[in-house]
Amino acid sequence: MTWELADRSRFNALFGPFLLKVEDGIARVRMTPRPLHANLSGKVHGGALLGFVDMAIFAAARGFGLIEAGTAVTLDLNAQFIGRAEIEAPIEARVELLRETGRLLFLRGLIVQPVDEPSETVLAFSGTIRKPSR
Repeated sequence: MTWELADRSRFNALFGPFLLKVEDGIARVRMTPRPLHANLSGKVHGGALLGFVDMAIFAAARGFGLIEAGTAVTLDLNAQFIGRAEIEAPIEARVELLRETGRLLFLRGLIVQPVDEPSETVLAFSGTIRKPSR
């Protein structure tokens, strides 16, 4: 499925559209970095990768059927940069749910490129989402 923000004036619109597929408990969120995501070395900027991770955990949570569009927020986001990502080649966040409580979702995953096997890990991450109030 395609996941894209309808309001193109928002920050999140810089990263979409995303492709989202959930299988075997893993949400695979894919985007293709464009030149506006590049750093001075011509690779994907670390800030762009972190922005993508933040949006990918929300896309994954929606793909898992745990939240809907609304006021959920990121409580924390941890990342370890492991490699570099190329511009104009798809990157994929592979996200898994570690635990769900009444108000929180604990997730972790990897950013890989190329997205087909064998792939190289670009970044490892974990994050916590606070679900919206009912």
